[in-house]
Order: sequence, then C-alpha cells, then structure tokens
Amino acid sequence: MNLVGGLSGDIGQLTELEILDLSYNQGLTGSLTPAIGNLRKLTNLLLVNCGFGGPLPDTLGNLENLVYMSLNSNGFTGRIPPSIGNLENLYWLDLADNSLTGGLPVSRGTTPGLDMLVDAKHFHFGRNRLSGPIPEELFHSNMTLIHLLLENNQFNESIPSTLGLVGTLEVMRLDRNTLSGPVPSNINRLTRLFEMFLSNNQLTGPVPNLSGLNAINYLDMSNNNFSPSPVPSWFSTLQSLTTLNMVETNLVGQLPSALFDIPQLQNVDLSGNRLNGTLNISPTHSNQLQQVNLQNNQIGDFAQRSQYSIVLILVGNPICTESGVTDRFCSAPTNTTTSYSTPPNNNCLPATCGNSGQVSSPNCRCAFPYTGNLNFRAPSFSDLGNSTIWESLRNSMMSSFRLSQLPVDSVALRNPTKNLDDYLVITLQVFPSGDDRFNRTGILGLGFSLSNQTFKPPAAFGTYFFIGENYDFLTGGASGGGSNSSNTGVIVGSVVGGCVLLALLVVAGLYAFRQKGRAERATNESSPFALWDATNGSGAIPQLKGVKAFTFAEVSKYTNNFSETNNIGTGGYGMVYRGSLPNGQLIAIKRAKQGSTQGGLEFKTEIELLSRVHHKNLVSLVGFCFDQGEQMLVYEYIVNGTVKDSLSGLERFVDIALRCVEERGDTRPTMSDVVKEIESIMELAGFNPNAESAANSSNYDYASKGSEHPYTNDNLFAYSGDHFSAKLDPK
Repeated sequence: MNLVGGLSGDIGQLTELEILDLSYNQGLTGSLTPAIGNLRKLTNLLLVNCGFGGPLPDTLGNLENLVYMSLNSNGFTGRIPPSIGNLENLYWLDLADNSLTGGLPVSRGTTPGLDMLVDAKHFHFGRNRLSGPIPEELFHSNMTLIHLLLENNQFNESIPSTLGLVGTLEVMRLDRNTLSGPVPSNINRLTRLFEMFLSNNQLTGPVPNLSGLNAINYLDMSNNNFSPSPVPSWFSTLQSLTTLNMVETNLVGQLPSALFDIPQLQNVDLSGNRLNGTLNISPTHSNQLQQVNLQNNQIGDFAQRSQYSIVLILVGNPICTESGVTDRFCSAPTNTTTSYSTPPNNNCLPATCGNSGQVSSPNCRCAFPYTGNLNFRAPSFSDLGNSTIWESLRNSMMSSFRLSQLPVDSVALRNPTKNLDDYLVITLQVFPSGDDRFNRTGILGLGFSLSNQTFKPPAAFGTYFFIGENYDFLTGGASGGGSNSSNTGVIVGSVVGGCVLLALLVVAGLYAFRQKGRAERATNESSPFALWDATNGSGAIPQLKGVKAFTFAEVSKYTNNFSETNNIGTGGYGMVYRGSLPNGQLIAIKRAKQGSTQGGLEFKTEIELLSRVHHKNLVSLVGFCFDQGEQMLVYEYIVNGTVKDSLSGLERFVDIALRCVEERGDTRPTMSDVVKEIESIMELAGFNPNAESAANSSNYDYASKGSEHPYTNDNLFAYSGDHFSAKLDPK
C-alpha cells in the first residue's frame, strides 16, 4: 500500500488491537518500537517484506496472546530475544531472511527460551547470520514442532541427538551451514518426516541409516564429508521418495535397479561419487521419472543403452570415455528452464490490452492484476514441468479466495524456478472480478490472506511466503479511466461526507466542552484539593503558611501504622495518635473515623483558618492529611495540660469565624457579638495578662471539666455540624 516512514511508539496506545498487518510496505523503515509490547491482545503480528531494521525489542515477549509472528524478509539485526519463549500461545514464528546474529536462545534458570514454546508448530529462521551450535536443550519430546527451518546460517558443531525426540517433525532444513560430526543415529525415529535437507555442511562418519523414514519425499544430503559407504540398501525401501540428491557423499558400489522403480520418483542426482558396475534402469521404472544424473562416477555400462526416455547424464564415467561414443547421455547437460504459464480457460482467445499495466486474464479479460512471487521453502517434488501440480495450486487458491469472499475473478501462475536456496519460486497474478482493478479493500484482503497463511496450498508445496509488488492501479486512482458520472459521484460524495464529518466534529467538541466543565465542577466539590498545590498556594486558594499536606502513607509511617501503643486518646469523632516526624519533632494526629468526616470544602476551610492562628500559648497546626478518604489534623505534641488550656481559644476563634459565614442571616452573630467573643478569646489566649483566665470562667461552654488529654476534644472535626446559640454570652 506504499506506506512510508517509521512505526511510532504511539502504536502502543492501541491496546485493544488484535491483528497488526503492515506487510509488503518496503517504505516502512526504522526499528521496531518497544511500545509494540503494550499490545497484549495482539494475536497476529505480520510485518512481511517491509524495510524494518535494528534489533528486535525484548518487549515482544509481552504479547501473551500472540499466535502468528511473521517478521521475515526485513533487515532486523542482533540476537533473537529470549523473551519470545514466554509466548505460550505462539503457533507460527517466522524470523527468516533477516540479518539476525548469535545463537538460538534456550531457557536458563529464570531466563526464558525457545524450548518453552511447546505448542509452536513452525520455527523459520533460515537466511540469517545465526551461529554457534544448535543447542541440545532446544528439543525435547514435549514439543509439537512440524517445521524446523535453519538453512543458510552459520551453525556449527554437531546435530544434537535430541532432535530425534521431536516425533512430530515433518520438514527439516539444516542445509547450508557448517555442521560437523556424524548424523545422530536416532534421526530415523522421525517417521513423519517428509523433507530432509542436510546438504552443504561438513558432516562426517558413515552415511546415516534412514530406514524407517517411509513418509519421506525429498532427501538431500549432498556435499558433505561422509566416509566411503556402500550404496545404502534402504534406498529402495523409501517408497514415497520423489527426489534423491546425494552429490559427493562418497557412495561406493553398484546402484540397485529397484531404486528406479519407486512409484513417485522424479529426480535422482548421485553425481560425484564412486558408483560402478552396470547401470540398470528397467522399462518398468517410475512413470514420473524425469532425470537421473550420475556424472563423474565409475560406471562402465548401461543395460538399456538403446532404449530409454528419461534425461540421463553419464558424463565423466568410463562408459563415455570409449572411442567413438555418440550416446546422448555422454553429452554435457544443458540448462533447461520450465516455461509453464496458466493457459486460457475454455480455450478462449487472449485479449489485446491497450492500457499500460493491463494483462489478459485466464478468462481473456483485460485487467490490472495484483502480482508477486510465491516462495515455497520445502516442496516435496522436483518435476517443475508437471502442469497437474500447478493446476492443483491454482484451484486451491481460487477456492480459498472465494471462501474468504475476496473479489477475485481468476489466478495465473507462470515461470516456476528453483533458486540458489532450493526454494521453489513462481510468479502469481490475481485478477479482479466486477472491475478491471482492485480497490483498496480488495488488495488488503488479498495481502492478508497470503501474509497470514489463510491460504493453505496443497500439501506437496509445503510452507511458503509471499512477496507482493506495489499495486498502483487502485479504483479511483490516476491510472485508468472511469465515467464522468462516477467521478461526479465521488466528488459529491466527498463534499457531503466532509460536511457531515465537520458537523459531527463541532457537535462532539461542544459536548466534550460541556462535559469537561461538569467534571471539573464535580471534582472541585468532591475533592477541593484536586487542583490545589499546597506547596505554593497561588491563585484563588489562600496560602497555607507553615502547614504541610501529608499523605496517608506518611502519617501511617509516623504513627507506626496507627498502633495501639501510639493511641493517646479517643473522642466522639475519632482517635488521637502520637507520632514522630523524620526530623524528630513529636506530633499529635487527630484522625476522624469513617462516617464522621465532614465535606471536603468544610475541611479545607477549617485548615485554612487553623493555619493562620499562631500564638505562644496556642498549640500549632503542623499539617493535615486529606488522602484516601481520610481527614486528619497534625498538631505539635504537648505533653501536659488540658484541652481547654491548650485549644479552647483556638477552637472558639475558628467557631466564630465559621459562624460569620453561615448562609442564613438569622443564624449569623451580630458585629457586637463578634467583637465581644474576640475580646474573650484574646483574654483567654493571654493577650491581656491582667485578665482572669477564661479557662476558669463559667460563661463558656468550653470550661475545663476534668483532665482530658489536650487533643481529644471533638470540635476540630465538628465545625460544620455544630451551631452556636443565636446570641453569644459576653465575658
């Protein structure tokens, strides 16, 4: 879809995302953001054939619901994150065709590894720069792996014997590494194996005994350092074999004629060995047999010299060194390429297409096809000229597209070839139905079907990946034409849609603005400190001088979690606790019990007033706590005295101030009453040293009675609920 740029960390905010498919966008570059690990609901992560690079983030291990991870055909570097071992739901892991280095991570103690992926079916790590030994710990009998693809890396040392424990394995590619040592003897326990590639390594010892691998179709152990071994008798027991490649494997002796009678045998390449004697390919050989390459051996004769129909290559054998030999099997082989192409359906005549980019479909209609290459990593056949196999692929693809309700008219395949990695590569063209081009939805659907492995090819083709080309012919694009009426419809629709969208945005904006105002008012009423920074006290909120806002955790710590030993009194509204600040200052905390706490606004007003009253004879407010639904006042601690001696004047000062702001006029005191009360408070507080202490006066309700602890008076938590009488009694 021609997307360009990097994958922003903002992708991590899409926490409800389940499928992320950005495949076939080579303009997407940069590293894979660690924020990808926030997408914990993701099941499919598909980034096939993009331009991403850099290391894979460890946060991939956070994608606990991931089933498909296809990051192949990019430029990723660095090691495979061990955290991938945490993805217990992973089914498909494809990191092939990158530049990854290091080894295959396995679990060590608390460190995860790939051996933990017991339910994974696909390990695709080919065409990287991975190195070191293949860990013994990677494989065990609990694994359900079916595809192990490690081809074209730099793995060394021996093949681990634990590989023979993975009885579910169907495809194994260990070719094009530097593996050494003998092939494990238990390799023939992999009785479900269809394809085995061990070629182009440095394996030693005798040619392994593969008897019992009765399901195997494709066997390639070419170009190793095996010790001289007789032609294996088990060759002719592999009755499912289609392809046998044992080039330069030190085979010695005469080939049994029964080898060529295997029913599905298509190609045999045993060149560069020490085969001798007389070659016997009976007339009853497999009817699928196409080619037998035995060049550079020691074969002296050929029993069917005058009658054979297959491609036979005996160049470099004694039979071809005789003078006057003109047999065609002694001629150097010529490179032949298969020129298969899907023929027109029902013998229709291909259309002549005038527009650039248009192609005649199998149904003989001109259209702009979606084009790319299908790459099959381990096909079980080698006869590329068999049209039946291509028709089976085309039919299965059409059935899959129709089942997915994709707008596909027909499919064409052409030019199947084998590349240097022994991948089968074939060009695919998918033609649209109902129009001469796909729209964006159609292209996205096709791409997803191929990147997500929704399309399952016939079993003979095995695992695959698709590399799609950019599609520059979308409906409504610059390429190709449409009617004026349709263009007008697009323009009108765009304008109307834009107006509707603008109107919706305006309505949504007004609604959001009103809701924001309501939310702010509700917040201020329920939590008056929500917008108040007690450290600066600026704005409409008066500054609290010398008073600190404590968190609940801090107060809990200062009182030893409100322990009983710190409890120094009880009042009608709560407990009083002794505590100590980090600087050693002793404090007393009055904690309102649940159900007796006042409203937030009243509590805020109370501490504002208390913070402004300072006198040497009055206990000072150190701070407060308005956190986690708690209301607490923190005072300096006074060892001796009564509540009336220490707090009476302060409380009455607050009482008269709150009384003056009552909403109802008939409950507010007159100015003369206020003056008289203030004079009385000042006398109580010691501002008039010649006056009699108010603590002994009988004119106040707060007269001393007994020897209460100075912090157990309840009024400090009851200002909003208590009411004075309409007239204050003067001194």
